[in-house]
Amino acid sequence: MTGTDRRRRLHPAPPGLPDAGALASRPRAVVVGGGIAGLTAATALADRGVAVDVVERQNHLGGRVGGWTEHHDGAELAMNRGFHAFFRQYYNLRALLRRVDPQLRMLAPVDDYPLIDGAGRRDTFRGLPRTPPWNALAFALRSPTFRLRDLTRIDARAAAPLAAVSVPDIYDRLDHIDAETFLKGINFPESARHLAFEVFSRSFFAEPARLSAAELATMFHIYFLGSSEGLIFDVATANFDACLWDPLRRYLDDRGARVHLGAPARCVIPDAKGYVVQTDSGAAFDADAVVLALDVGGLQKLVDASPGLGDDGWRARIRELRTAPPFVVHRLWLDRPVDDDRPAFLGTAGHPPLDNVSVLERYEREAGAWARHHRGSVVELHSYAAVSEYRGDAAIGRLHRLYPETAAAGVIHQRVLRRGDCPLFAPGTHARRPAVITPEPRLVLAGDAIRVDLPVALMERAATTGWVAANHLLRSWGLAGHALCTVPTRGRSALLRSLAERQGRHRQ
Repeated sequence: MTGTDRRRRLHPAPPGLPDAGALASRPRAVVVGGGIAGLTAATALADRGVAVDVVERQNHLGGRVGGWTEHHDGAELAMNRGFHAFFRQYYNLRALLRRVDPQLRMLAPVDDYPLIDGAGRRDTFRGLPRTPPWNALAFALRSPTFRLRDLTRIDARAAAPLAAVSVPDIYDRLDHIDAETFLKGINFPESARHLAFEVFSRSFFAEPARLSAAELATMFHIYFLGSSEGLIFDVATANFDACLWDPLRRYLDDRGARVHLGAPARCVIPDAKGYVVQTDSGAAFDADAVVLALDVGGLQKLVDASPGLGDDGWRARIRELRTAPPFVVHRLWLDRPVDDDRPAFLGTAGHPPLDNVSVLERYEREAGAWARHHRGSVVELHSYAAVSEYRGDAAIGRLHRLYPETAAAGVIHQRVLRRGDCPLFAPGTHARRPAVITPEPRLVLAGDAIRVDLPVALMERAATTGWVAANHLLRSWGLAGHALCTVPTRGRSALLRSLAERQGRHRQ
């Protein structure tokens, strides 16, 4: 585990035998789902000599971070579902990627991620101190949306839980209210709330009014006050299939794991020896253990088609899971370049339906090659929490106002993806969220919708649950697990923790 934060939290590996070759028989596991969570679980198991089959319904790996090639008008175009930020505090995801690239050369740092609101006010993460709480304080005080007198108006007692997060206790404190109500209640200035906190909430593809305040506070802890890794992130240097998942598939192949693409799982049947996973094609995989690493809809469909799994309470919790509003990725291949001084990423607030602009040739190998060949640019527009019909012309109009040089550009190719498969973390749902361990002795869950009582989110939650799921199975066979690493599980300041505890007692 590597990182620069000396106060990061190491969670030791469960002890056991180093390899399944020491057992009387080699265990066999089936991992349903080839996204980050499933690939992490498969890697963790294969590393200990477990025989692994990965069944994935798509024809590519990576799930929501998958990449593929499309053909338009005779051209081969690299495509994915939009950029993903690989933050430095994503320790467990990075541990997975280091299996194929110990130096993480497939990732490149982003210099800045500016944010601009509807009034043209601009925030930046460049040059911020990395040590909490000075990082958050410096960000607030240099922001054009946050003035010094705003700081004196904040209700410090009510805001204390935001600055002194303890996981999982924060869910007992704040999961009952939504993020918007919480921020209003602490008198956080509206303009700063929209520019900064709305960006956080919409990274969960949800409006603040539909997001648990506990999830928002946990994210604030992960990225600001709980970690000194900083807010500047890394991005993949090539399409996700080329630089991430194809190498990881080769790594799994070398360890005897088998990956089956285009193989949707139809049901899981418990039997006297373990489980049988059946696919839509009629294939059947015998397994001593199963990892279900699916998105919300896929998990619900599979559990519903597998009546022998679990008990009524567990199945009810699976049914109660909900997905966030859809998001849209609109990629444009333009015949003219955007200006050289444009950032690789621009976050927006108050520019509906636009939430982000990405200039792909700044960092992605395939887009860079296309842009050089055509003397143009590959630009991506993101619309998060797209509750109404997406209007591509409106988003492009916003692009033209923000990047005026694009107004004269012609569109050679364009592709619009609309997906609605991200989990919704609504207020009051944390206690009912299904966890990694299930009522079945050797059936576990993994994914970013699955509860794990550690300070992780988004891709890092997916990877972490994959490691935790594998560790649970490895322990059952007497095999050694894998160490985990997170940001500190509670706020770094004793004073702020004390204020938060007083606020909690006051509320009770």
